[in-house]
Amino acid sequence: MPSKGKVIINLNQTIGTINPAVYGHFIEHLGRCIYPGIWVGENSETPNDKGLRRDVVEALGRISLPVMRWPGGCFADHYHWGDGVGPRGHRPVRVNITWGGEEPNAFGTDEFLYFCSRVGAEPYICLNVGSGSVSEASSWVEYCNYAGSSSYAQLRAEHGVKKPHHVRYWGVGNENWGCGGDFDPVYYAWEYRRYACFLKRVDPSIQLIACGHTTRDWNLRFMECLKDHIHLIDHLSIHHYFGGHGGDIDFTDEQYYSLLGSVQDLEYQLQQAIAVVDFFAEGRKDIGIIVDEWGTWYPQATVEKGLFQQNTVRDAILAASVLNLFNNYSRKVAMANLAQTVNVLQSLILTEGSQTVLTPTYHVFDMYKAHMGNTALAVDVDSPTIMELRPPTQRRARAQRVKKPMQALDISASLRRGENQLVLTLVNQHLTEEVETDIVLEGNLTVEKGEVTVLTAENVRAHNDFNAFNRVKPKHEGIEVSGKTFTYTAPAHSVNTLVIRLK
Repeated sequence: MPSKGKVIINLNQTIGTINPAVYGHFIEHLGRCIYPGIWVGENSETPNDKGLRRDVVEALGRISLPVMRWPGGCFADHYHWGDGVGPRGHRPVRVNITWGGEEPNAFGTDEFLYFCSRVGAEPYICLNVGSGSVSEASSWVEYCNYAGSSSYAQLRAEHGVKKPHHVRYWGVGNENWGCGGDFDPVYYAWEYRRYACFLKRVDPSIQLIACGHTTRDWNLRFMECLKDHIHLIDHLSIHHYFGGHGGDIDFTDEQYYSLLGSVQDLEYQLQQAIAVVDFFAEGRKDIGIIVDEWGTWYPQATVEKGLFQQNTVRDAILAASVLNLFNNYSRKVAMANLAQTVNVLQSLILTEGSQTVLTPTYHVFDMYKAHMGNTALAVDVDSPTIMELRPPTQRRARAQRVKKPMQALDISASLRRGENQLVLTLVNQHLTEEVETDIVLEGNLTVEKGEVTVLTAENVRAHNDFNAFNRVKPKHEGIEVSGKTFTYTAPAHSVNTLVIRLK
């Protein structure tokens, strides 16, 4: 007999609008992400679009990729944008002081922005604060966005782009508490204020992302320093990587559960960041939270290996649970960026020569795109309990709260009102048991018809590679639904997207 669960969806109790940018991604000059994961050059035998891998561009376009962050990551705070514009044959080769090797600068600003235009993504550029200057950052904004006849606008035109790119999102540094300069929060606040003051003058329409943190009191001290300059902050970013739960393929059942249970740590960090920005900005400005680096990071992903790791069904389930979390915090989460899109960490795509593999995580983003722009709905979940999660150790007790028992069902729901379309993403985290779930709608609408997409495999360690491209792939089917209550049985360790037409 399957386990039993119940989900009550209130069609009139809304949380907020799900910003499509929550399903964003991130690329960095690291390992095989850019070269050759995205850029192969115009003379490559790999089919390309002005040097961009055509297969990668097409695959990313299919998932309606909303926003792409670049050039880092740690790389951003020693990247000088002037090295990556103009004729590629004249661009300097630099040492990649963070990740090793040499940077040819073949993929620069105009290549990145062309890439974004081809995949349909909005660009998000991370500025160099650690080793750069306000002048350099301001000129980059001018190069990208100014519509007049200034020298940088003319330089852009000389490089073949007459119209401004209108880049909206600009990050003021990356991890400036660490690889971005080892700043303390007070010093970074002074630097942020100086950068933001001039950047907003170059283009008042841009949105600036401040570098936040998830440890100690960084966000509190940063916001305290800028409490009289809240108008300069549009978003605060945090990063979260999931590690310490076994390897990419070799992990125990207990490590599977502990990894999924650690999503509660990210939720706690979101709550803390939201509390700080709301305290300082309440009544004056709505500052969004951006999780512009997140994903799994296993021991196999070393610098020597270009941070490459394999991507299993477990990664897909984690990604789905995190995206459910972002949906359920849509009131404040304005963007998120999975690290990193191709060949690095929890990537969507793997490349080898002219071949590409779509990972299980790629399929999750394809399944979840139906949520984009919808209104997130409150969901009441009665789920079977899988296990009690271990309390934090004494050493870490101050940094973590005691975790709630781990539930089999992890869920988010949204409504596209103009089309009366309900989207329910349901993750069954139980390794061995399916869950028969009664789904109840509260509101004036009733169910007309529905379909479901399911992603799972017999083994949660299953993955796609160049010997088996489609070992893990989603299945699509119609489901019999009607009225205000219906039942759906979710397979063990699975991600399920139900799209329900209402009337």
